[in-house]
Amino acid sequence: MSEMLGRSFKVLEYLAEHPQGVALSTVASELKIPLSASHRLLTELIRCGYVRQNAIDGHYVLTIKLVSVGLSFLSNSGIVDVAQPLLDQLAAASGELVRLAVVDGEDLTFVAKAQGATHGLRYDPDMGLSVMLSCSAAGHAWLSTMSEDDAMALVAKKGLGKPEDFGPKAPTTLKAVMAYVKAARQRGFSMINEVFAPGMTAMAAPVFSVHGAVIGVVTIAGPAVRLTPHRMEALGPALLGTAEEVARASGASALFKKRA
Repeated sequence: MSEMLGRSFKVLEYLAEHPQGVALSTVASELKIPLSASHRLLTELIRCGYVRQNAIDGHYVLTIKLVSVGLSFLSNSGIVDVAQPLLDQLAAASGELVRLAVVDGEDLTFVAKAQGATHGLRYDPDMGLSVMLSCSAAGHAWLSTMSEDDAMALVAKKGLGKPEDFGPKAPTTLKAVMAYVKAARQRGFSMINEVFAPGMTAMAAPVFSVHGAVIGVVTIAGPAVRLTPHRMEALGPALLGTAEEVARASGASALFKKRA
């Protein structure tokens, strides 16, 4: 049963990365699950309403049920109600994309955002994605709140990812990651330049609960031509102020209370 459950989640996560749909043989091959077992899993997921099969090409795609479940959870948790006005204010002040990620065990996941760019270049990636700790401003900010040993252990466990999937300045060694983390710890917030993606910069500050536990991270991200290192330094106080305001308001969210 546990193996079947694990495989089911792997299938759902894989389909989430391929919204155009995937053939049965591809699912089986990519996930290294026998063809017959893959077919049984997909049939069960169809029965439960999380997957459908295209009538034209037979490919399998996610339905919006999984999205609906996630949105319902966020709505009931109170996170968006608590954080959105604060994110909106910071987005307006910075003119860039502002996002909130919450700590969930050993992961960070973006759950809310506000777009401050009203014209020109806009950086606006998908929401609901887990953060790559080694090469993201959010990851560095969270790691900076840990002891050196704990931060290194978590990065080693999560991995560095493939260099070709990130920016030209993405760290490729544990030592390089920890240099970013050390700088974030000293500054109070993290800063990256063409680390997560080419031509993109970002900064992030941790959100602490009233009890001192880290419950999330607030980020600002945008094009490097506009969100320069000098501009990020200037936005530092506003970013830290928003993180503090989210922390003070966190008591109104059931999920934030649980994280604390």
